[in-house]
Amino acid sequence: MKNKKKILVVDDEKEFTTLIKANLEVRGKYEVRTENKSSRALDAIREFKPDLVLLDIMMPDGIDGDEIARQVRSDEEIKNTPIIFLTAVLTEEEVAERKGVIGGFSFIAKPVKLQELMEHVEKIVG
Repeated sequence: MKNKKKILVVDDEKEFTTLIKANLEVRGKYEVRTENKSSRALDAIREFKPDLVLLDIMMPDGIDGDEIARQVRSDEEIKNTPIIFLTAVLTEEEVAERKGVIGGFSFIAKPVKLQELMEHVEKIVG
């Protein structure tokens, strides 16, 4: 398949990004890159030009995911890049209450269920 959709996974947990990358790439429809340093996330988005960013909210190395998303939205070149937040900070009740949206962005609660992730990815990149 020539026109693979590009997905960037930004999360400080290397094992997690490796697992997500493997599960997406095995389908043969996606080219996946990972970034484990939040300080490099914006440059990775500008360089890779992904069709979707899977972005952890809690990043211990300086810039949280919500700040990265805010910077993406204020950058003319990349502002239309779809983002799905990944978060371990919400309870099931909070997830239901927010109807899967934080600050206008879709989100998936951790631990991520592969089926749920694939449904979100398919909905956005087709």
